[in-house]
Amino acid sequence: METTRKAERQRTAAERRRRELLEAADRVVLRDGPGASMNAIAAEAGITKPILYRHFGDKGGLYRALAKRHTDALLSALRAALDAPADRRQRVEATLDTYLAAIEARPQVYRFLMHPSDDAAPSPEQGFDVGRHSAPLLRRLGEELATVIAERVDLGPGSQEMARIWGHGIVGMMHAAGDWWLGERPCSRDQLVHSLADLLWGRLAAAGDRPGGPGF
Repeated sequence: METTRKAERQRTAAERRRRELLEAADRVVLRDGPGASMNAIAAEAGITKPILYRHFGDKGGLYRALAKRHTDALLSALRAALDAPADRRQRVEATLDTYLAAIEARPQVYRFLMHPSDDAAPSPEQGFDVGRHSAPLLRRLGEELATVIAERVDLGPGSQEMARIWGHGIVGMMHAAGDWWLGERPCSRDQLVHSLADLLWGRLAAAGDRPGGPGF
């Protein structure tokens, strides 16, 4: 019994320490964006780099932990927008706006997750392979959205497959349009939300709610 309690205390302490290190990493990413280095993160946390490696393995491991942290928060916000007491068009616009507001509020975090460092001579301390690291994040968002669509919208025969097509398609659209908008700011966020909702609305407006589902 004592051994079990000791193991539980050690696990809790390790989880708390990992959370503290991720919070330190967040602060550095907010400051440095894609150029955030393991040295800077270790210094922010008041530890040596080998200790940081002990918790995350390498910068890729730290990236994956940060990506999960931010993706979990984004998914929670997106689900709240989808569950809001409003009509379907308003929920579509609220969901698009939630994503765009998130990347607008923390652009350095977004660039860290989605773009490599701009340094001309990359090293293990600089940037990421964008496809290798960002693609799983986008796929997770696509699958989560597909699940929500399948639960709520009656798409007829082949609805599960269609929900996945829609989920990944909508995430791809949000990502590409949001990336372009964040870099160039060619219009207001409201304008972009309304235009993207117009693009989605035809088939969404025609589809009924799934029988027995929570509705959309």
